[in-house]
This record gives sequence, C-alpha cells and structure tokens, in this order.
Amino acid sequence: MTGSKEKSGRLQINSVVRGVNILTAIARSDQGLSVREIAEAIGVERQTAYHLVHTLEDTGFIARDDQRNYRLGLRVGALAEAFGRQFSAPDYMLPLVRGLAHETGETCYVVGWWRGEIVIIEVAAGAKAIRSAEMPHGQYLHAHARAAGKVLLAYAATARMAEYLLNHQPLAKLTENTITDFKSLQAEFARIRAEGVGYDNEEFAPGISCMAMPLEAGTAPYALALSAPSERFQAFRETYQQKLAALVQRN
Repeated sequence: MTGSKEKSGRLQINSVVRGVNILTAIARSDQGLSVREIAEAIGVERQTAYHLVHTLEDTGFIARDDQRNYRLGLRVGALAEAFGRQFSAPDYMLPLVRGLAHETGETCYVVGWWRGEIVIIEVAAGAKAIRSAEMPHGQYLHAHARAAGKVLLAYAATARMAEYLLNHQPLAKLTENTITDFKSLQAEFARIRAEGVGYDNEEFAPGISCMAMPLEAGTAPYALALSAPSERFQAFRETYQQKLAALVQRN
C-alpha cells in the first residue's frame, strides 16, 4: 500500500508517523522550528514538509510565530491536560515528591512501571532545581543508567527485569560511568536490594547525580528519586538521603 509500511506485523501510515515526528521535533525545540529545520529533522524533502506542516497548522496542533517558526498549537494543550489527568501518580505519592522537593530544593520525581516500560509519573521542581536536572513527565529512557530505573529493575521479578534489559539492547554507554555489562548490573541490583537505595553517579549525564528509593519496601511498582548537580549532590548527599529515607519510611 502506498504511503504505508509494515512494522512489528502492523501497517503504519507514513504521513501519520511523519506528523507525530514533527510534533516531537517541535516539542524538543526551545524556539520552534522553520520548515527547513522540520524537513531536516524528520528526513523528508522540504515540499513534503510544507504539506505536513500546513495540515498540522490547519488542525491547530502547530502554529507559526512572528519569526515564521512553528511551535506547538493550542490543541496540544488539550492532549497535555488529558495526559496529566490519565497518567498521574496515586494521590498518596504527591505529598511525597512535593515534600522532598520542598525540603531539598532539588528536582524530585516518582518513577514507575507502566505496560512493561519504566516511566516518570510525577515531577516536582524545588527552589534550587536547574534546567539540566529536569525530568520530562512520561518517557524515561536508559533506566539502566539512572537511579530510579535501577531501583525498579532491582526489585522487579527476575523475568520482568531480564525482559526489560533484553528489549533495550544494546544498553547505551552514555558516560564513562555507565554500567552496561549484565553481570555488573546484577551486582548493582543486589547492592540496591541490600542497602535500599540506588545511585546514578553521573551515569546518565555528566555533572548530574541522582539517588532513589523504592516505595513500600519494593513491593509497589514505584520509586521516589532526587536529582541534582553533582557538586551539590556530593556536598549534601547524606542530608538528601536522610530526607528521602524519612519520607519513604513514613509512606
């Protein structure tokens, strides 16, 4: 069929895939994108990009600004609102993540299992939070290199943990500290279960460190985490861990 392709045994419509890719590319930009930049981002000719952009503009999902760059449109707001309503942490978790952010001033978040993937469910930014430590609501890539991801994998059933790692092969070596060897990860998971806390020592991104603990002693599919610039993280590591542990234990 013209304009379609097979993926995982299911038919995909190319124009729909490209439209989604345009929205994703614009969402990742700070100042919006020109048609030329959109064409380059999704790998199509500029004329094709024009047709796709005009369709998305006419339906209100993107809009052109004064610099003739395209940004997300007003109709995306309805999707974002619905996403936040349908994809949110249980009510009892909100005081935990917001309380930790308030007490530490750092970016704090709840991460959990969702349909076989590990995702960010709730985020709270403290007074000292920096942009590079921000966590987007939803997608949570490279769990093997992140504190909360490692905690969830450590406490997951062996089959679930192994399936997740297998589905995300090859495990990306994001920094010189990233653990990608399965045997080494298994040792790290055993340490996490023994100590009840997981760390990201600049394994996901240079200059950023994190810590996380499981909720309900690992019986719940959630973890509470804190992310901070490495220098501040190391200076206040003990304090941060005490505050995190106190909130988790009260849960």
